[in-house]
Amino acid sequence: MGQRASMIEQTINGQVIEACRNGDRDAFRLLFEAYKDRVFSIAIYYIGDQSIADDVTQQIFLKLFTAIRHFRGDSEFTTWLYRLVVNACADERRKRRRLLPWGDSTLMNNPGERKPQERSMARLEIAEAVRNAIGELKPKFRLPILLKYVEGLSYDEIAAVMGCSKGTVASRLNRGHSQLAKKLAHFSDHSVWSE
Repeated sequence: MGQRASMIEQTINGQVIEACRNGDRDAFRLLFEAYKDRVFSIAIYYIGDQSIADDVTQQIFLKLFTAIRHFRGDSEFTTWLYRLVVNACADERRKRRRLLPWGDSTLMNNPGERKPQERSMARLEIAEAVRNAIGELKPKFRLPILLKYVEGLSYDEIAAVMGCSKGTVASRLNRGHSQLAKKLAHFSDHSVWSE
């Protein structure tokens, strides 16, 4: 999330939400600036295609413009918003019947000794491999990983967004971690991480 969006998000409070509920377009613009990057981030990781993630992000804010009147404040606004995003992504997935491919990535099997520039390139390739591995997870395992590590949500918040118990969140995170460890086992040579 950009610094400007982060600063805007800090100004979002009950008054801004209430102004949005009353149709104040300036307040809604402030809300959009604060959360558009987060919404897009979840959508791109969930769906895996930038143009579709852009479409989902636009759909979310169009829906939010009218749906915010139904926000009662029973939960944090972000939890409610993430739930809208998750539902929209799941709807998009159902519509397409399957997730789009995440593309091929060239993985390095034996990094060996590397110069600083080569180590930097290896790290970029590892980051791409991790992104691809996350993209290959089933959505029920992918989503808690994204919410925990990309969005920084707590187990309670993830459970609220996903509509399940904390135990289910813990179980799905554990299964997701196990699957990622298997997919990324060929990166066990730690020399790529050294300075």
